[in-house]
Amino acid sequence: MLLPTQYVLPDAPKQGVILNIATKRLFYYPKPAEGELQQVLTFPIGIGRVGWETPLGETTVVAKAKDPSWWVPASVRQEHAEMGDPLPSIIPPGPDNPLGTRVLKLNMPGYLIHGTNQPYGVGMRVSHGCVRLYPENIEFLYTQVDVGEVVTIMNEPYQMGRKDGVLYFEAHTPLADDTVQAEDRLQALLDAQVNAAGQSLNDHLRQHILSLSTTASGVPVSIVQYDANEMLARARVVHNIVVQDPNELTLDEIRAMMDEVDETEDETL
Repeated sequence: MLLPTQYVLPDAPKQGVILNIATKRLFYYPKPAEGELQQVLTFPIGIGRVGWETPLGETTVVAKAKDPSWWVPASVRQEHAEMGDPLPSIIPPGPDNPLGTRVLKLNMPGYLIHGTNQPYGVGMRVSHGCVRLYPENIEFLYTQVDVGEVVTIMNEPYQMGRKDGVLYFEAHTPLADDTVQAEDRLQALLDAQVNAAGQSLNDHLRQHILSLSTTASGVPVSIVQYDANEMLARARVVHNIVVQDPNELTLDEIRAMMDEVDETEDETL
């Protein structure tokens, strides 16, 4: 199992909150103190499903709330009523509230960054347009982000970034309802890139990046390595040790129980 822990940063001003709905990740740049280096924090997000797309653009946080009530939009109540699952007009705070325990209200009417009571939806297209975070992540972000913070929402499935002089390419599967063709996004990205000498990428590298785009691994890949699996060489190998549960049956015990069941069924027959 390969877990990505490195990411190409979004091609946007490194300030406030940046949401890349194509990669389903949030990046937060806290304001550094004088003399300190800029930091970035990143969290997975759930976004709007097809027909309820998360809007793009730049906005700000206009309000915050702990343990919010959810004033259910009429369109959402109509949808649930048609499915035979009617909702009240207001859902109070608690375990049944889809907003979770924290909310950041955006200057886009009807759209929020919030927690969830269904964590399995994070990383997927499941919402009515709002952005969901794991409960522990939104609780932390809530303490960091102030009213007035800039929020940039973008849709960039293909990204390139440079580290220690090496150019990396990160590819994600474009959203099914993306209004921009994947080929056009790639072409614009390649046209904007230059090599270490400040020259445009040659045809060989451009074709190599195009081939890498067909494997949407979501992991940065060095374009100077001509093997898409070079990322495995950079991966930190972690061995998880599974401790035996004293109450868990061993394989031999399970087999013995199954044999007893078989014998009992034979006797019954």
